[in-house]
Amino acid sequence: MPSSSSVYVPIEPLMEKIGSIYKLVIIAARRALELNEGAPPLVEADPKAKPSTVALAEIAAGKVSVKAKRKTEGL
Repeated sequence: MPSSSSVYVPIEPLMEKIGSIYKLVIIAARRALELNEGAPPLVEADPKAKPSTVALAEIAAGKVSVKAKRKTEGL
């Protein structure tokens, strides 16, 4: 059972935004690493919240998005 300081971020809306559970996991993990290394959160978050939870909240709020990689010619 989640504690009163934890935040529940529903996965379904995130899946609609990102389109793939695999992309979602990669994006959230990369952002969580940034947060863990000292990057400021882009949404209001409990200081006790885990970086992964904050990352998911940022994605849900539309503050973090996917950049499409352009394929380089000749590769």
